[in-house]
Amino acid sequence: LENQLHQYLAAGSVSAEKQKKREEQISTLISDISHQTRTPVANLLLYAGLLEEQPLTPQAGECVRAIRTQAEKLQSLIEALVKTSRLETGLLTLHPKPGKISPVVERAVSQYEPKASEKDISLAVKNTRGSGVFDPKWTEEALCNLLDNAAKHGGSGHRIDTAIRKAGDAAVITIRDYGPGIPEDELPHVKYKFYKGSSKARGSGIGLAVCEEIVTRHNGRLDIGNAEGGGCIV
Repeated sequence: LENQLHQYLAAGSVSAEKQKKREEQISTLISDISHQTRTPVANLLLYAGLLEEQPLTPQAGECVRAIRTQAEKLQSLIEALVKTSRLETGLLTLHPKPGKISPVVERAVSQYEPKASEKDISLAVKNTRGSGVFDPKWTEEALCNLLDNAAKHGGSGHRIDTAIRKAGDAAVITIRDYGPGIPEDELPHVKYKFYKGSSKARGSGIGLAVCEEIVTRHNGRLDIGNAEGGGCIV
């Protein structure tokens, strides 16, 4: 029995080392892809901007706008992949410190206001009291991702409510949209990378995975569900 246990532990150690090496290889590959694609994507956006300044037919103008949209989407996807990879492999570390959460929440909402205004979405912040031990930069990153997700799935003309409440020694941040919500059978899968479900909203399918990683690193939990009365709440 002792010999079998030793073999099992040795095999587990080798497996863990292989897994770690594989994760490092994936991270290096993603970083290389990001580095090699940064200039071509920037050039695509540059030339699309130059074309938009030229007199174009309506059809040509529509094609140029489509090129810009797809280039921006590719740029966002690559950035999200790099962030997720570096968080998962520990290349990017969080630096939690005690503080009030309201300034971070208000900063994220303020940062997202221009985009929300373009889509005719109103933003509201409620019950801003709360404190905890967190990394302000990465917490703001997660909040901006969640706000963007709420805007995509809530749709134009809707409202997004952001609130903070105390839960014992912890603080809970909630973001709610007033869109159609998420089908119940898709809820267990929405945090998986590249999962988009039946929604027609455009996105990379990686934003929630980034948020999940950030929240988990804070020893927190990211819950996603449908709110009473309609819409999705995170």
